[in-house]
Amino acid sequence: MTLDGIIERWSRGWRGPALAALIAFLAGLPGVFAVPPLDRDESRFAQATAQMLETGDFVVIRFQNEPRFKKPVGIYWLQAGSVALLSEAEARDIWAYRIPSLLGAMLAAAACAWGAAVFFGGPAGLLAGATLASTFLLSSEAFIAKTDAVLCGTTTLAVAALARIYAGSLNGAPAGRLTRLLFWAGLSAAVLVKGPVGLMVVALTAIALWIWDRKAPWLKSLGWSWGLILFAALIGPWAWAVTVATDGGFWSAALVGDLAPKLAGGQESHGALPGYHTLATLLLFFPATLLLPAALTHGWRHRAEPGVRFALAWLVPAFLVFELTPTKLVHYTLPTYGALAWLVVAALREPLGDRVRWIGAGLSALVATLLTVGVGYLMSEYGDASDIPAALMAGALIATAGFAGAYMVLKRRAVTALVATGALGILGHAALAAGLAPRLEPLWLSQRTENALAQARLLPRQGIAPAPVAVAGYAEPSLVFALGTPTDLGGPDQAAEALADNRPAVVERREQRAFDAAIKARGLKPRQIGEVSGLDYSNGDETTLRIYAPSPPLPETAP
Repeated sequence: MTLDGIIERWSRGWRGPALAALIAFLAGLPGVFAVPPLDRDESRFAQATAQMLETGDFVVIRFQNEPRFKKPVGIYWLQAGSVALLSEAEARDIWAYRIPSLLGAMLAAAACAWGAAVFFGGPAGLLAGATLASTFLLSSEAFIAKTDAVLCGTTTLAVAALARIYAGSLNGAPAGRLTRLLFWAGLSAAVLVKGPVGLMVVALTAIALWIWDRKAPWLKSLGWSWGLILFAALIGPWAWAVTVATDGGFWSAALVGDLAPKLAGGQESHGALPGYHTLATLLLFFPATLLLPAALTHGWRHRAEPGVRFALAWLVPAFLVFELTPTKLVHYTLPTYGALAWLVVAALREPLGDRVRWIGAGLSALVATLLTVGVGYLMSEYGDASDIPAALMAGALIATAGFAGAYMVLKRRAVTALVATGALGILGHAALAAGLAPRLEPLWLSQRTENALAQARLLPRQGIAPAPVAVAGYAEPSLVFALGTPTDLGGPDQAAEALADNRPAVVERREQRAFDAAIKARGLKPRQIGEVSGLDYSNGDETTLRIYAPSPPLPETAP
């Protein structure tokens, strides 16, 4: 059977979205279990979720004693449900917190396939969903326990349902109630996960189509009467509860303290000039980068076609907003990547021109080279000789994806190129995330500190050493997640006080002199039982953590 025949067979009915979801599952799964907790956002989300489970307060979001009023509660509830079902808060199993992100990526791929099929047919829908699933950005967000993969999934679901409603108004076959229900459910969930971002993407898509068509009769068939009730029912109870519980503090902090600074300037040193997201997309949309020139060219030439027009209405306004917003992070544009996937498969309906083939092949080879060099840099800086096989495998797979795709596109085998590079890209990403990255020990300071404490039987959850561990000079959230909610992020005096209280302490070398003075003043003679050195990649600082146990040694078992 030919490749086209296989795609046709597996794209019929529900198979297309289901297979796209499976591809997203396979792309994200290796990192879910292999990569240690990441700083800073992932560990902040995971720690706040753990505290929800520890305290039973599922309304007010906190990181230790500090309110965390930046995002709505949706992702925390999803993570809490996952941990309660699959693990427990005390275990600090980061993989359990990542399952909602993996499911969000699967939903994004399935919804992308479902929406594309109504305009371009089932085979194209399957290819669109698989293209989105295999992008480096989505397959990375799929194993990070934060909002972005779930936001992509819920937003893509709402946009795909909107696409089916729009298509139904054009062909005289109105979308059913289930489609409208999925629209409102996706939109409500997107707002509950990350506030106005998903709503903005959906609203800009609808407005752009309205302006483009100069009419929008299909907007009347969204089910406004019951849809708004559903929207309020899903969001309203928590919104009311958090307003009462925080006396309105959540909204002032979220809107004035978080959202407004992002719009006014580069918050937390994350500013960048317009064009940042465009350049980042070349890397993050890999391995499908080779078809981006064809996709954009086809989109412009065929903008009068309903499916292409819808994809452009989804992509362009939201992408421009992200480019013009002063604060920029690479994942911001992820909710628009489904539109790029639609344009990619739309471009495959006709032979690719020479110019877009050569530009696409060049971009594919360039990005593969950059990524392969990046793998080599990570290996040389943070790996050792035992890591060479993992680095070679990751680099070889990524390079093969880029260069083989370029070759096939030049040979006018665009569909084969898309499928082959997608498969190779997923394998390369897995080799990087699950094979090489966890072995780069200098990057995982918190995990190594946790392991050193556990080996010395000083980890509080082992039930021998009392809590909390005091940490001076190093305050990354991953260490709080590893050591437990009470972790004392104080200074040298607090570290010395912990040792006086028969508790362990961790001291960063910059605080060593002050710590030595503090323990001398107290007449303490602690034992250094370990030292961890590496890079704090959150701020770029070379870091050394010295781990201390009180003297005399702690008993082997709890009294």
